[in-house]
Amino acid sequence: MQVKDVMVREVVTISPFAKLREALSLMKKHQLKSLVVERQNEQDAWGLITYTNILKTVIAEDGDIDLLNVYDVCAKPAISVGESLAVKHVATLMVQNRVKRLLVLNDNELLGFVAMDDIMDVLLQKVE
Repeated sequence: MQVKDVMVREVVTISPFAKLREALSLMKKHQLKSLVVERQNEQDAWGLITYTNILKTVIAEDGDIDLLNVYDVCAKPAISVGESLAVKHVATLMVQNRVKRLLVLNDNELLGFVAMDDIMDVLLQKVE
């Protein structure tokens, strides 16, 4: 099984200059736990912002949801893989780096992302 078999292709993105409140609002609207942070130019890296990033910054560190930008708390560059990589290698990469989501890129163009939950869903379907 390859990344292209489990990846999500419809990705919600956000500007790195958006406020954290806007990011949370987008996550709530689309029922997501993460957003892809847009590049500023073709050579820039993609980023990833998650509920965990926001909670850590706003709750644990007393950050201001209306003052902080997405860029201040996102993971950038986000760890990425290609769509033809075997899922077993993606799972290893996730465990080693303690992340639940990876971007799927082709020559720095965003194709989608793969989440640990998506891999588990496919695995559980094979068990049934």
